[in-house]
Amino acid sequence: MPQVTRSSYRLTFGVLAASTAAFSMLQSLVSPVLPVIQRDLHTSAGTVTWVLTAWLLAASVATPLMGRVGDMIGKERTLLAALAAIAVGCLLAALAPNIAVLIVARVVQGLGGALFPLSFGIIRDEFPPGRVVSAVGAMSAVIALGGGTGIVLAGPIVAALNWRWLFWIPLGVVTVTGLLAWRFVPPSPVRSAGRVNWLAAALLSGWLVALLLPLSKGNTWGWASPPTVGLLALAAALLAAWVAVEIRSGNPLIDMRMMRLPTVWTTNVVALLFGAGMFGVYAFLPQFMQIPRAAGYGFGSSVGEAGLLMVPMLATMAVTGMLSGPLSGRFSSRAQVVAGALLATAASAAFAFAHSSRWEVATAAAVFGVGIGLAYASMTSLIVHSVPMAQTGAASGMNANIRTIGASIGTALVSSIVTSGLRPDGLPTESAFTAAFAALGAAAALAVAVALLIPRHRTAPATTTATPDAQGEPLVAPRAVQPAGPVVTRSVP
Repeated sequence: MPQVTRSSYRLTFGVLAASTAAFSMLQSLVSPVLPVIQRDLHTSAGTVTWVLTAWLLAASVATPLMGRVGDMIGKERTLLAALAAIAVGCLLAALAPNIAVLIVARVVQGLGGALFPLSFGIIRDEFPPGRVVSAVGAMSAVIALGGGTGIVLAGPIVAALNWRWLFWIPLGVVTVTGLLAWRFVPPSPVRSAGRVNWLAAALLSGWLVALLLPLSKGNTWGWASPPTVGLLALAAALLAAWVAVEIRSGNPLIDMRMMRLPTVWTTNVVALLFGAGMFGVYAFLPQFMQIPRAAGYGFGSSVGEAGLLMVPMLATMAVTGMLSGPLSGRFSSRAQVVAGALLATAASAAFAFAHSSRWEVATAAAVFGVGIGLAYASMTSLIVHSVPMAQTGAASGMNANIRTIGASIGTALVSSIVTSGLRPDGLPTESAFTAAFAALGAAAALAVAVALLIPRHRTAPATTTATPDAQGEPLVAPRAVQPAGPVVTRSVP
C-alpha cells in the first residue's frame, strides 16, 4: 500500500497551487460579464455589483476566521472544508434562477478565502526552510495570476457557452483538487490551542457591511442622506467595538498584538492599499475598454477582446511573481514592495491620463502587472517570516484578509466615482474614469510612503525576547520545531 510522506512537498505545492488558482479565478471571473448577468437575471446595475461585493465581504470574514480554525484543528482539514464550500457555492451559482440566489452562492464561495492563509501555512510547515521564500513567492504569483486569468477566460467561455459555465468549470476543477488535497496534503505538524471568537467575527462582518453598503449606494442615496451618514457612523462604532474586543480577547480573530509588530502593521497597510488598487483595475479597466467608440473614448471591445488586452498584465505579473523569491538574495522583500508600489503608481497615472489607444493601455497594464507581482509575493514573505510558525495561518490570513477588505473598499469607491458622472445614454463619462484611475494612483502613491516605513531588518521570531504584553507574555512565541525525517501522513489505497 503506497504512502505519501512529507518529503513530497513538490506534490503538495502542486495541489495547493491548483486549489488557490481555481479560487482566485472566481474573484474576477464575473467582473467582465456583469452586464450579461444583469440582463439575463433582469436586475439593476446597482444590484448586480453585489455579485462581486458579496464575494469580497464573505471572504473578508471567512479568511481570518477559518485561518484561525486551521491553526487550531489542522490546516489540511480546514483546507478541505474551504474547497467543499467553493464547490457548493459554484453549484448553487450555476443553477441560480435569480440574482438573490446568485448573491447567496457568491457568499458561500467566499468562504473559500481561507485557502490563501491555509496554503501559506502549509508551505511554512512542510517545505525545507531554504525553499519557503521561493515557494511563498510562487504561490503569491499563482494567486495574483489566477485573478487576472479569470478576466481573460470570461469572454471565450461566455461566447462559446454562457455565463453559468463560469461556475460549472471551477466546480469541476475544485472537485478534482479537493480529492487530490485529501490524498496528498499532509496533516499539520503545528497547531495552537484556543477557540474561535464568534463575537469578533460578528462585529467584523457588521462593520464591513455597514461600510460597504453606503459606499456602493452613496450616489443613489446621496452622500449626506440619513441612510448614508447613519450607516457610516454605525460602521465606525462597530469598528471601534471590534478592535476593543480583539485587544481584550485571549483568542483574537485578528491578533492586534501581532499587528503592533512594525513589519506586520506596515506590510498590512500596504496590502490594504494594493488590494484596493488591484481590484479597482480588475473590475473597471475591462469596462473602460468595452465603452463604444461613439462615446468619444474607450475601444468598443468585446468581453473577449478586453480580456486579451489584459494579457500583458498577467504575463508580467506571473514572471515577476515567480522571480520575487530568487531575487530576494539581491533585493530585499522591502525593496521589492517599494518598487512594486512605485510601478503601480506610474501605471495608474497612465490609465488616467494616457488611454487614447490600445497600446497605451496594454503597456500600462504590463507595468501594473510587474508592480503587483513584486509586491504581492514580497508582502506575503515579509509576513510569513515575521511571526512564529504556530501563527503563520493567522498572520497570513490577516494579510490576505486586509487585502480583501481593501478590495471591497476600493471596488465600492471606484464604482461610486465611475457612476457619479453618467451621460444621457447611461454610459459613464470619460472624466469619471479618469478620476477613478487617478484615485487608484493616489492609493498606490500612499502605499509607497507606507512601504518605506517597513523595517529594513527583520527580527526573527525564534526567541521570546519580544516586548511582553499586559499579562507579561511575549508577543512573539518560540518557533515550533518540525519533526525531522519523512513522516507518513496518510495511507493511499
